[in-house]
Amino acid sequence: MDASDAALYATLLKEAPAGIALFDTGLRCRRVNDALAAMLGVAAADLTGRRPAEVLGEETAAAFTAALGSVLADDRPITDAELAVGGRILSCTWLPARGGAQQDAKGRAAGKGRDRARPPKQAAWDDTPVGVVLTALDVTERRRAEEVIRRKEQRYRSLVEASSQVVWVAAADGSAIDDAPEWREITGQTPDDYAAGGWPAVVHPEDRPRIEEIWREAVAGDRVFETGYRIRTRSGAYRHFDVRAVPIWQGDRVIEWVGANTDVTGQKEAEEMRGRLTEQLSAAALRTARLQQATSMLAEALTVAQVVQVITEVGRSAIGADYSAVALLDDDKLRLSIVTPAPPGGGEPASDQARPARDDIRVSDQTVMSVAVREGRPFLAQSPDDLRLQLGRDEAELFTQHAEERAWVGLPLLAAGAPIGALRFSFKRPREITEEEKVFLEALAGQCALAVERALLFEREHKTAEELQLSLLPSDLPQLPGMVLAARYNPATRHVQVGGDWYDVFRLPDDRLAVAVGDVMGKGVRAAAGMGRVRNALRALALNDPRPAAVLSGLDRLFSATEDEEQFTTVAYAVIDPETGRGAFSNAGHPPPLLISPDADARVSTREPGTPLGWPSQRQQTSFSIETGNTVVFYSDGLVENRRRGVDAGLEELATVATDAPPEVVGDPERLVDFLVDRMLAGYEQVDDVTVLALHVPPKSP
Repeated sequence: MDASDAALYATLLKEAPAGIALFDTGLRCRRVNDALAAMLGVAAADLTGRRPAEVLGEETAAAFTAALGSVLADDRPITDAELAVGGRILSCTWLPARGGAQQDAKGRAAGKGRDRARPPKQAAWDDTPVGVVLTALDVTERRRAEEVIRRKEQRYRSLVEASSQVVWVAAADGSAIDDAPEWREITGQTPDDYAAGGWPAVVHPEDRPRIEEIWREAVAGDRVFETGYRIRTRSGAYRHFDVRAVPIWQGDRVIEWVGANTDVTGQKEAEEMRGRLTEQLSAAALRTARLQQATSMLAEALTVAQVVQVITEVGRSAIGADYSAVALLDDDKLRLSIVTPAPPGGGEPASDQARPARDDIRVSDQTVMSVAVREGRPFLAQSPDDLRLQLGRDEAELFTQHAEERAWVGLPLLAAGAPIGALRFSFKRPREITEEEKVFLEALAGQCALAVERALLFEREHKTAEELQLSLLPSDLPQLPGMVLAARYNPATRHVQVGGDWYDVFRLPDDRLAVAVGDVMGKGVRAAAGMGRVRNALRALALNDPRPAAVLSGLDRLFSATEDEEQFTTVAYAVIDPETGRGAFSNAGHPPPLLISPDADARVSTREPGTPLGWPSQRQQTSFSIETGNTVVFYSDGLVENRRRGVDAGLEELATVATDAPPEVVGDPERLVDFLVDRMLAGYEQVDDVTVLALHVPPKSP
């Protein structure tokens, strides 16, 4: 090797960034540059003349030994073999080294005496292996950068796959340029189809005009394209996708568009499901509220007719029923009788109520309510055909020929598990009853059954009390030549129970007239029975000693001995001589009588009313005289007192009303009592019984 070659060799070993080493056939390192030594983490001097196993770590030495042995054995190079050494990655190339060029012996001898400036003759090449040349490059940073890129790509692909995104690329003008196999896998497009129409070709026809317009505006304005639409899939079904596409800029111009489609069908279906569930929950909440409202309204319904009216209103508001009906079983459990609803405020039933073809239905008949009662379960017919199928053609035709009903619901009314009647709703159009509505209707029927049972008990008690009260009131008033009497008893319409109001007029043995008006507080049979006891006791006492103070004192003693302390009873009692109009009067806590004269304003008595029966007091009596043409009116507190009008205001109003009465009314007790009741109750809700008794002394005939 001449000087220039030696200098080149030395420079290569010292300055080259690549690691270089020469190994002989014995695997000893003959030459090594500092770059390789640094890569291996050893000194160059420690490696020179020694085998890899003597200097390097076990794994690195094993890799060196294996590579050197393979090159020497196969006489073939190993290129770009990566080797991890101390956290670094080396790209190694192992090359077999040969003997090189040489001269023959004669040429070498002759050459010794020649001019060295003359070029030597062509030398022969020696192919004998003399070792292995190693070159190594540190590719650690490059590999790390490649790994970062690879991981980013992997994460991106994983993210796209996990989010069901499909990526596509479009040209700057919005046309398709690159194939989108994943997109075509979903849509079933061929490459030619996609190249011709791109992704808009499979958008739902209803969405496509809108989407194409938004896409054109985005491309024209270089704005982000973001929207949602339906896509026809390979199976022909449509799925919901959200899309977002952004322009890719190069300098000041857009070179392409990159978009990602996300399948949001599951999300859309979940939203629709939530919407349906929300609607169902709202409907269920509304039905619950209506059921609670119906329960409250039914609790206030005292009669069966009122119960039917509530059911009619609830059926219309809750399920949109056009008609409704309630029927009750008779005592023999063989017939159902339709109950007419009580219209609000009284009066005739509403004209749009369902008019049953028959008021009485046999339980054995094929009707909606009969089947519900017989089978003890709801009967549903969603259309006339359905009704014919369940009842039979002839019965169904008979059942529908009188109405425009097209769907029916029949529900048994059960009390303690036994039927007491049936509830029916019907509709003017075919109607499917959902399971939720069926549950609601069964609950409503249960509430209706309880209300009907309670109303039946109430009506039976009311009838008993009413018969008892009517039996205790006088059937007619005495007919007197010098005095005309008239009476009215109006039970409260809101609380249908009879009360303890009563009046009595009877002749005493001396032909004088005993007049009494009383009020036993309370309602129902108990109040009516209490009223009967007081009335009978008053008659007995009056026949023994008719003086008013004596009679009320006797009632006090009887009341204290027999009645409850909490019982509150008032009585106004008078004894009158019909011939002269003179009499005596005593009051036990009752409203004062009204005095009406044709020549002066009407007025109520200002004398102390006294205490109710049973309260300790000294009973007083007052003398009075009814002049010719005058009228005395006895009444109960229901005439002057209610929730909106106190007693004092009621008494003043009563005097005013009586003063305003026309003369022909004042002179006719029958008309007078009606006039006073009508005027005093006008504009008010009657919440208590009203009793009025008028005694009129007509003018003497010429």
